[in-house]
Amino acid sequence: MENIRSRLNIGNKVEDVKLRKRKSQLYSKEDENILKDGELRRVVLFSVAFRLINCLLVQTSFVPDEYWQSLEVSHRMIWLPRIIQALFAAFADAKFFYLIRTLERRDVAKWTFFCHMCSWFSWFCCTRTLTNSTETTLTSLALFYFPLPRSKTHSSKIYLSLVALAVIVRPTALIVWFPLLMYHFWQENDKLRLITNTVVPIGAVAVVISTLIDCIFYGKWTVVQFNFLKFNVFHGVADFYGSHPWHWYFSQGFAVVIGPHLPLFLHGCSLAFKRYKILLAAIVWTIVVYSLLPHKEFRFIYPVLPFCMIFCALYTGLIHQRGSLDVMSRLQTLCDVRNISTMQPDVLLLMPCHSTPYYSHVHCPMKMRFLECPPDLGEEGHVDEADRFYEDPLHWLRTSFPYKSSLPTHLVLFDVLEKEISVFLQGNNFVRTAEMFHTHFPEGRVGGSIFIYERH
Repeated sequence: MENIRSRLNIGNKVEDVKLRKRKSQLYSKEDENILKDGELRRVVLFSVAFRLINCLLVQTSFVPDEYWQSLEVSHRMIWLPRIIQALFAAFADAKFFYLIRTLERRDVAKWTFFCHMCSWFSWFCCTRTLTNSTETTLTSLALFYFPLPRSKTHSSKIYLSLVALAVIVRPTALIVWFPLLMYHFWQENDKLRLITNTVVPIGAVAVVISTLIDCIFYGKWTVVQFNFLKFNVFHGVADFYGSHPWHWYFSQGFAVVIGPHLPLFLHGCSLAFKRYKILLAAIVWTIVVYSLLPHKEFRFIYPVLPFCMIFCALYTGLIHQRGSLDVMSRLQTLCDVRNISTMQPDVLLLMPCHSTPYYSHVHCPMKMRFLECPPDLGEEGHVDEADRFYEDPLHWLRTSFPYKSSLPTHLVLFDVLEKEISVFLQGNNFVRTAEMFHTHFPEGRVGGSIFIYERH
């Protein structure tokens, strides 16, 4: 640490050192949203490898439809349809990351992708030969081209073509997309042109192609989408396979599908309601509509899971463990001290080592120190400074600062330490001047908030 201070000339006049002054860019809106080819390539390769492993490791059955509506007619190539579905899902994963990367900062995009890939239900379902899996994949791809606010990748023709394909595969895809289609229609300036030049042609082509394919394979005039509605809705045959109370998706179904991401989703909704309210509306709409049908299954609401991941990641990317960075932004303001009569800042970080960034976020030669924890290189009885401090914080402080003249001007600590060193704080006239939220899940030496104490 002394080497670092000597290079920065800490202790000399601040004017002698020419460092670039800028504020931390972590929460800056100026973060460029340009995705580098290398980054996208890594995401694609990871997604493909991940989903192929996913495909090979999922060796359980879920519902009869994954076999009786698909593999039974291709029993001589049982693994090929699943591998194709896995590759299709991997492509959608990469597109999903690319979409969030163009809408949000890099860290938010990474957390969104992390939440998406860690979803237990996606792992359980996405490589299965279910029409719900294909519907979800097509929905995720269509979202990439949907005109979301601030989207740079939207294309009405492409997203509507993907929606049409999703409806052909599973007519219930229209439930998910109905509020999104209405939103697009409402936002569109030239509504007539959208209908006549895009919606009608794409819809007509989709219906004609689907009908021709069905007629060829059935050997008679058949509209599968109409048969689907007649069988499952109008005649209520789906009820034969079980029925649930109207509240099942709200009381059980949705919580099971989203899994441990539920707390993150609920909190994320409060953060991003205005920005992505149309996606939240689509989630609520889908659950409400499916709640009106007696026959309910977890997989029916699977297509809205990618929407949910956006809200989950806004929590982990913007809220969880942000205090370590916010506190550095606060300390950076001490760099502006220019009054010679004022004591120059001297900051001591009483936290687990490397809990915060350092000069990368302060950008000035301010005197700072943290509890060090060098690796054990075989020294006998090695105990790092951080462990010695936490064994007896009061003793460490009293022996490290026997005279008031040697005391730092500022102390930074997690809230869980405050009570243990309160005698030292009060006895040396330290006053809490700032509190930053850090996490809703404190653990051990890491608290839920970070305090800044200043000596008066």
